Amino acid sequence: MSGCYSVSLAGPAPWGFRLQGGKDFCQPLTISRLTDGGKAVKAGISIGDIILSISGISTEGMNHLEAQNKIKACTGHLSLTLQRPSAVSKVDVHKEQPQEIIKPVPITHPAPSTAHTQ
Repeated sequence: MSGCYSVSLAGPAPWGFRLQGGKDFCQPLTISRLTDGGKAVKAGISIGDIILSISGISTEGMNHLEAQNKIKACTGHLSLTLQRPSAVSKVDVHKEQPQEIIKPVPITHPAPSTAHTQ
């Protein structure tokens, strides 16, 4: 992870982003969606950015509802500290050794017997 940065969005809401994750989901609080032309996009926020603090309050150990309430409580301006995941880590995930391709084998069924009739 790298690319820590801060933004200050002028209020009022809507802020132009959707949140996902939190302690209750065992995931960091991240930006999951952005509104085209919204305040978050104009401030340079990207999908996947991790929210480290909301108005100076660390999000470590914060559940989803707590984070939403902290954001809703910001009416004049919203101050966020975020971390942008590095592009290298995303590429490394997809670097796997080629796997052997196992072709399916057709399953044959015995022909229906005509000797067993009712």
